Amino acid sequence: MDNVITGKMSQKGQIVIPAAIRKAMGLTKGTEVSFEMKGDEVTIKKLPTALDWADLVKQIPVEDVQLDSQGHYDPKKSPEFHDWMVNG
Repeated sequence: MDNVITGKMSQKGQIVIPAAIRKAMGLTKGTEVSFEMKGDEVTIKKLPTALDWADLVKQIPVEDVQLDSQGHYDPKKSPEFHDWMVNG
């Protein structure tokens, strides 16, 4: 969404986030947001929920790494671990 939408502040200091923006960002009742102020600009960001974090964690690849008695592993059997060990 690249267009500019304007609004007005109420006497209580409340501003309504336009429906098009709420829909595009998935903002619903109870959604937590953060406010960041830089100079005369305010940025509003949707905070991740516990479900968002859980979905993110599910995407992390899991690799079973077998270590021998000396703490060595076979890079061919654990390529992702090996890449992490070599490249960080």
